[in-house]
Amino acid sequence: MRTAVVPMAALLAAPVGNASGPTELEEIVVTASLRPAGIGDFPVSTTVLDAGVLEAAGLQHLQDVLGLVPNLNWSGGTSRPRYFQLRGVGELEQYQGAPNPSVGFLIDDIDFSGVGMPATSFDVEQVEVLRGPQGTRYGANALAGLINVRTRDARPEHELHTELTAGEDGMLSAGIVAGGALGFAGPQQGAWRVAVQQAESDGFRHNRYLGRDDTNGRDELTVRAKLAFEPKAGWQVGLTLMHADLDNGFDAFAPDNSFDTLSDRPGQDVQRSSGASLRVDGDLDRTTLRSTTAYADSDIVYSFDGDWGNDPYWGEYAPYDYFSRYQRERRTLSQDLRLISDSTARDQGFGWLVGVYALRLDEQNLQRDEFAGELLRPLLDTDYSATNLAAYGETEWGLGGSLVLSAGLRVETRSADYDDSDGASFSPRDTMAGGHLSLSGDFASRSGWYVTVSRGYKAGGFNIGLFVPETRREFEPEYLWNLEAGLHRLSDDGRLSAEVAVFHMWRESQQVATSFQLDPGDPLSYVFYTDNAARGRNAGLEATLAWRPVDVLTLGATLGLLHTEYVGYQYGERDLDGREQAHAPGWQYSLSAEWNSPRGWMARADLYGSDAFYFDASHDQQSDAYSLLNLKAGYAADQWSAYAWGRNVFDERHAVRGFYFGLEPPDFANQLYVQQGDPRQFGITVTWSLR
Repeated sequence: MRTAVVPMAALLAAPVGNASGPTELEEIVVTASLRPAGIGDFPVSTTVLDAGVLEAAGLQHLQDVLGLVPNLNWSGGTSRPRYFQLRGVGELEQYQGAPNPSVGFLIDDIDFSGVGMPATSFDVEQVEVLRGPQGTRYGANALAGLINVRTRDARPEHELHTELTAGEDGMLSAGIVAGGALGFAGPQQGAWRVAVQQAESDGFRHNRYLGRDDTNGRDELTVRAKLAFEPKAGWQVGLTLMHADLDNGFDAFAPDNSFDTLSDRPGQDVQRSSGASLRVDGDLDRTTLRSTTAYADSDIVYSFDGDWGNDPYWGEYAPYDYFSRYQRERRTLSQDLRLISDSTARDQGFGWLVGVYALRLDEQNLQRDEFAGELLRPLLDTDYSATNLAAYGETEWGLGGSLVLSAGLRVETRSADYDDSDGASFSPRDTMAGGHLSLSGDFASRSGWYVTVSRGYKAGGFNIGLFVPETRREFEPEYLWNLEAGLHRLSDDGRLSAEVAVFHMWRESQQVATSFQLDPGDPLSYVFYTDNAARGRNAGLEATLAWRPVDVLTLGATLGLLHTEYVGYQYGERDLDGREQAHAPGWQYSLSAEWNSPRGWMARADLYGSDAFYFDASHDQQSDAYSLLNLKAGYAADQWSAYAWGRNVFDERHAVRGFYFGLEPPDFANQLYVQQGDPRQFGITVTWSLR
């Protein structure tokens, strides 16, 4: 079983070799699999960005390294990425209180699907991105795939690490990590680790009306604590506690699509999340018991100036003053319990696992729309809950030689309840099944292949609001069939790695999020709803090449190709049959070069590029293609390091979200309004460590 685009991360992060021979790749373990597996034994197109890549190519947040992942896109409209698309599948926003994510998002086993803003990259061990439906592994919340963030584990070695970063746009961050052995146990029995980081910046906007540069600012605190110990031989316990306080402003849109905003009431994008996870692994004699319990509590405030202006700007058409605020409280509690055989197909010819899973999600949402400081329409107060119950299993057989056949099945029931202050009430219930069948083997030394057929699913749901047509109040579950094949080749000397995966996905009853503006003179009168298209197709390729021509230089490249289309779908009078899906660029690429001198000097360059893409299904406006260049250079000694860096050094304008509607009086003609991605920024980072 092989993967696409993973070994590059290991190669780029591997330490520089010496004159006696090349550096070998280190083994990467995919923890998001049901059974922890080496990257070469996992039949899914997967990207792993390890700590070395995150530190060399990133800055402070997962957002900084998303360009290294082929066929991954994200939609703006927020201060940090919350909504992701894998191979063109995923949500673009959530304005109302009925979450139903397509891309799973975990941080240390804690479910943040649809609210993944706390993914800061400080003290993160690795990020795993699994593309395609994860019908066996994660079920209804991973129709498109899964993003799994693993922070560094506690270890008994004493450690103290500090990091300071300063840059343009008021960028300033400070972080500290401390850890070591537990005082009441020996070094093999227990360890602790604490990581804290505070980061802030002005947010790349100048509000000309208020004369401020911080209305779109970022103020982000991350606190994590980990505890690991062995209560008895063969049993391991890991406890994670985390708190993230992202107190960000939101003032990202302007009538002229520039970085100079005119809002008289800038918004907020605040997420305060606290969570915990407890993982217990126990040896039951030829079988391992794994229990994973996780809880998260998030308070989210999202607000914005609906007209993006002020009364003096609108002049004779004033008062023209809209403001919208969403207050959301979300709680999730999950429990996964599985039995895993110690034997595998590769070592004993057969392996198996079985498990049960439960997830409870509760969310309350309060929507307030205002005009000129007064309530525009009645408050919408919603109460939503959903319970997922699943049973799953996976087996694998050795067929002789290197051939391995694996099969997985998951059956899941999702029950939801919804009530709101408008009198709406829904109680949908869906029972769905998904799974996979994979065949893999080796075709040469250090080379392998896999073919996988998988089926994913996503529960149906309902649309909220008095103006949603009765015929579109509810929508059906979506099912996704995925056929993919992959090849992996690692040269005998370990200097060259190449991977490629091709896939074709068929979407049945594809869920499509659409919207329309009810009143052209009211920018808050958007009606959002989800509809079922007859079918959809998504096909493409993910490829990686990494090469170390000499011990001090590593070159890398990734490529994602994607073709998407709606099949048999009409939206009002619009016929979208054959049109590309939203936020699904036809190509994405990255080129990387990293030089490391044995004397401690280093330099790295990353070039990311993306094709144009449609912003939405409700209109045909598109972004422009773009390329971004990031640079980093510096020196590392035994206990300290110092680096200078530049992000988007050519100051390329690139849109991360776009809306097409009537905003400007008197005629309120439809126009495209976009949120620009981060412009050029330079800065320095200094670290000091004691080990």
